[in-house]
Amino acid sequence: MRLSTRTALGLSALTVLALTGCSSRTEPAGASAASSAPAHRGGGTPSASAPLSSAELNQRLLNESDLGQGYTRKPEPALRNDDVTVIGCPALEKLGSDAATGSGLDFTRKAKESFTYTGSSNSEVSEELYSDSPAKLSKGIGKVFEAMLSCPSYQVTSGSTVLDMGTEKTSAPDLGDEQWSQLLTYSASGQRSVVKQTAIRTGSILVIVSGSPGLVDAHLDKALAKARTAR
Repeated sequence: MRLSTRTALGLSALTVLALTGCSSRTEPAGASAASSAPAHRGGGTPSASAPLSSAELNQRLLNESDLGQGYTRKPEPALRNDDVTVIGCPALEKLGSDAATGSGLDFTRKAKESFTYTGSSNSEVSEELYSDSPAKLSKGIGKVFEAMLSCPSYQVTSGSTVLDMGTEKTSAPDLGDEQWSQLLTYSASGQRSVVKQTAIRTGSILVIVSGSPGLVDAHLDKALAKARTAR
């Protein structure tokens, strides 16, 4: 499977290569475990029933004031033209082919922001928001999660970079209408890193928070709360 990807190695050597690569343009979120029992914690404004525009989603992203002291916004990465190849995961290979032909994983209404936390040298967190019909969001992200969970280990290459990838199911918090969460481990050049990714669907909005496990856990609730209603 060879796909074009548009991000650099960073938070997201994993988010970038494994997820953005496999879902082509719009779904830089991968996953594994799905829990679809409806749950709404903490009350809050009911989620919107109609899809939101990208401009509206941008207003609902977390910003530095939401996150607190020590967070710096990361600039949008430069466009990359490296081919991405997945080795050892037929399900992701199939998913990539589907995405390349535009078969339903493209959520055109989207917004994304990434931050670095200066309190720790390698702590980063990113948030992605997507909006579409609940059924399309559920099917699209669930497809990616299922594919990744089917391959606990595989490799991803981009240019001269080779990543040894691993996926591990982790419990998702009881939030929103549907929940998915996983730990992604990637190793390159003798260095090993772990990134957590948690996705919550609330109505017609999909919230994905990725990054250092502690930061994801710390900011998921507020990301969901703000996604439900702009401030």
